[in-house]
Amino acid sequence: MTRKETPMRKITLVAAVTLLAAPLAAQTSPQVTNELIVTITPQQYRICNDRPARPTWMDEVHPREAYKALTLMRLYELRSWEAIKASGDCGCDIRFPSWDAASTDYEERFATSTQAEHTQAQLALRNEQNQIARDIQDICEAQGNW
Repeated sequence: MTRKETPMRKITLVAAVTLLAAPLAAQTSPQVTNELIVTITPQQYRICNDRPARPTWMDEVHPREAYKALTLMRLYELRSWEAIKASGDCGCDIRFPSWDAASTDYEERFATSTQAEHTQAQLALRNEQNQIARDIQDICEAQGNW
């Protein structure tokens, strides 16, 4: 075997592997169509699919003000957990209540706060949540709703 034969063998080997791998790649690639219709199906959750819609402003908020939506979400979840602990019930209507009470609380406490104040509030809300997290998980797991 001379030196000039080696590159030819490598080229032939690469070509053969490529030709053999092409059908496999075609089978695993996603189907491509010209269909441009978007189908929006409701998000399916593992539990409690009939959840109330969150306030529309949360979805429309400018990315630089996303911290406002995060504060409201923290507040909503904390209020929900407090209700679960108080009632001992982890039903869907308790775990995912209307956003109205949390929205009102947010407007009264945080609507005019700065970003730094929101960050501090989120930490405080998370700390409150962490204090009752184990109790909530126990209650909800016992009811098959965790």
